[in-house]
This record gives sequence, C-alpha cells and structure tokens, in this order.
Amino acid sequence: MPAGEPLLVRACRREAVERTPVWFMRQAGRSLPEYRALREKHPFFELAMTPDLCAEVTLQPVRRHDVDAAVMFADIMTPVVAMGVDVELVEGVGPVIDPPIRTAKDVERLRVPGEDGYTPVLEAVRIVRGELAGDKAVIGFCGGPFTAAGYLVEGRPSRDFVTVKTMMYREPAVWHALMDRLAETFAVYVQAKVRAGADVVQLFDSWAGVLSPADYDEYVAPYSARILSALDVPTIHFGTGTAGLLGRMAAAGGDVVGVDWRVELDRAWDEIGDRAIQGNLDPAALLGPWAGVEAGTRDVLRRAGGRPGHVFNLGHGVLPSTDPDVLTRLVELVRA
Repeated sequence: MPAGEPLLVRACRREAVERTPVWFMRQAGRSLPEYRALREKHPFFELAMTPDLCAEVTLQPVRRHDVDAAVMFADIMTPVVAMGVDVELVEGVGPVIDPPIRTAKDVERLRVPGEDGYTPVLEAVRIVRGELAGDKAVIGFCGGPFTAAGYLVEGRPSRDFVTVKTMMYREPAVWHALMDRLAETFAVYVQAKVRAGADVVQLFDSWAGVLSPADYDEYVAPYSARILSALDVPTIHFGTGTAGLLGRMAAAGGDVVGVDWRVELDRAWDEIGDRAIQGNLDPAALLGPWAGVEAGTRDVLRRAGGRPGHVFNLGHGVLPSTDPDVLTRLVELVRA
C-alpha cells in the first residue's frame, strides 16, 4: 500500500485492511462538551466559517475518540448560502429559507459560485489535513441535491415533501433547472475541498428515502451521479430510509454506499453489489445500556463478515445526548 495512505481510503477501495475503520457522522459538535464551550461564544456559522475555529471543532472528536477520520465541521447548506440564498439555522427546527425557491425566476437568481466562494472552508480543510496524522482521513461532504432542494422548495424541514413533489410533477422543467444548478454548484464545492486536502467525500442525501424508485431515477439520480463522478477520490453515497433505493443509489455512483439501521447490513450489501458499505448501528442504541451497544455492534460486524470494504459508522448522526465516553468505548470495541 502507498505509505501513509489513510485506512479509510483503502477500505473505501475495498482493499484488504488491518482492521475495520470507524468514524461517526456528526461526530464533530453536538455531543462534545468542548464543542458546547465554543458554541457558547460563537454562533454556528461563525464557527463553521472561521478557519481556525472550524478546524478545532473538526479535530476535537479525533483527539477524544481516536476515530479514523475527521469529517469537516459544516452545514449542508453552506454552498447554498454561497449561491445567494438567505439561510437561517433555527434551533430545534433546522434550515429555514424565506422566501423559498418556487419559480423559474427564483432558480435563475441562484448563482453558481466559483472556488473563491468557499475560501474559509477550504482554509479549514488545509489546516485539518496539516494537523492530522497521515493514517487518518479528512472527509469533506455536501448535501445531496434532493435534500438541499427539499429545504429550498419547502422553506424548512418537512416530513412529507408535498411542495417538492408538487413541483416535480407539475413543473418538471423548474425542478430540473434547480437540480442542475445545485449539481453544478456542489460539484465545484467538493472538487475544491479535494484540492484543499480532503481524502474522501460523502454525499448526504438524507431525505431521498421519501421518493419512489421511479421518481428517484427520474428526478434525482442523474444529479447525484454528476456530483459523484466529478471526483477522483473515494466517495460515500448516503441516505436514510433508502432500503428500497440501495441498488439505484449504487448505480448513481459512490465507491461506498452508506446505510441506516432500518436494513440489515448483509442484506444491504447484497442490494448494492460491487461496492463498499458504511454503517449501520442505530444512533439511539448509544443512549441505552452498554450491553445493547456491544450486542448491536457485534451484530453489524458479524454481518460484514470481515469482507473488504466495510466502514463502521452509525446509521445516521450522533445524537446530542450521547455520552462521549460511550463513543470512545465503541471505537475501542470495533478495533478489538
């Protein structure tokens, strides 16, 4: 293997590795007291857009848990802000966009920023890559185009995405124009992160699971594919509630398909075929007794069966009430 190449990178390529790599979505932030101390002094976007502060938050879980990757601290709406959209992160709600994007003129007003639109983010990536050990990976990420479009069109998080689906069905030209602009923007964004030092990129299409397989193929897959194919580093394609879409997600792209806890890991691997897999312990399991955490972890590893290409993770992000010591213990268990 190339000297110093991160363990996660090699696992994403399904190379034989000395142990299963482990990292956690949303490991940077919410559950860590050291993050909360910074958050008392700085608003979210100030932390995310100040390079040294962003790097510090990104590195905190690596220091505490010794995970195999540092995932850059950011919000999936960061490139959308650079497109000229006013995004407010409301506590307990999520991203709020007022006014939302609903018409062809709204889409036309969205600009496609160049690399210089992300200068603070890219500087944070450089800092993290410079401070991180060579065997640990830097993960850059962006939201999936459907998930970002969901926030833009609905104006806030939604459970049923009725407004989004209405646009898809009634005004497909507007929908495709929006997705085209998002895909173009997000491709530039993640390519810039790779040039700054990101070793792996994850596409978070968290809400794609609300779609039928046919709608996913027509309205989403081409745009996700466009982003994933623009990169020359390993990519992870992740969604939640996507048990019925796993084969289609794999076809759209990604060296790794991330799966949540709603599907057994071995069955999911059968669905995605010739890909690596990431997952998939229920984040809520970490709120219960250790015996349950251990049993769930061993079950995930048993289903992986030691096959090359398994990246251990939760099925979604770390919950804010998670005890950090449990995460540290979980890392040790996976390695043991």
